[in-house]
Amino acid sequence: MDVLKKAVVEGYGQIARRSTKKSPFNLFTCCSPSEAAAHISQKIGYTPEAIQSVPDGANMGIGCGNPLAFTVLKPGDVLVDLGSGAGFDCFLAAPLVGKTGKVVGIDITPEMIERATERARKGPYHNVEFLLGDIEQLPLPDDFADLIISNCVINLSANKGSVFSEAFRILKPSGQLMISDIVLLEDLPENILNSVQGHIACISGAILRDEYLKIIQKAGFEDIKVEKQAHFPLELMLLDPIARQIISDLQLKQPEIERIAKSITSLSVRAEKR
Repeated sequence: MDVLKKAVVEGYGQIARRSTKKSPFNLFTCCSPSEAAAHISQKIGYTPEAIQSVPDGANMGIGCGNPLAFTVLKPGDVLVDLGSGAGFDCFLAAPLVGKTGKVVGIDITPEMIERATERARKGPYHNVEFLLGDIEQLPLPDDFADLIISNCVINLSANKGSVFSEAFRILKPSGQLMISDIVLLEDLPENILNSVQGHIACISGAILRDEYLKIIQKAGFEDIKVEKQAHFPLELMLLDPIARQIISDLQLKQPEIERIAKSITSLSVRAEKR
């Protein structure tokens, strides 16, 4: 677990440090990273208006869904984002909870926290805070949040049970969990499952769909509902530079790449703490 966690921190630290002048995406050689990220975000459920409303550099195009699309935030709510990255979903939530509300982003990668905090300081985001922390041991008190969201992050955890138990702990009674994540419809090949790079790319850390839902239930959540399930587009998987590196390192052929893509699905799940 420690090796994987260290690899995740290093991998996402590199993502946070990417140049803003040259696109890391081979399929977007004509475009900036922000333009490529915008394309990806529209594909997974964000509107152009939402994408344009956040600070430059907050959207890195590394989500797999839009958890805010299935939530109703109101002024005064407290929202926590597990694995907040550069703050994309936090900045979208900030105006919805208003001045009396609060948004807290938790991320294990120092570079992501630095990047998000800098953008919060420069914009009108006085109700947003970013904390360095492990989503398996959240640095927040019991009964803290009205809503917890996460976007393509829990698959990175080697102890998903702890993540959902911690989410349950910090939620207020009647609080809601809204997760977008990568799950599997069938087991992946062993060479992918054993790849640390595959784990960072949100592939080998993913588990079977039914197992994922059972872990949420075991943590104490009720009224668990799958709001959306869709195959993660092969196009988007191939945009990920880490995924491309895996394909190159393991010399995967097109049929195997397509099989892996069909095994992966993006899941949006809602659950409640009674």
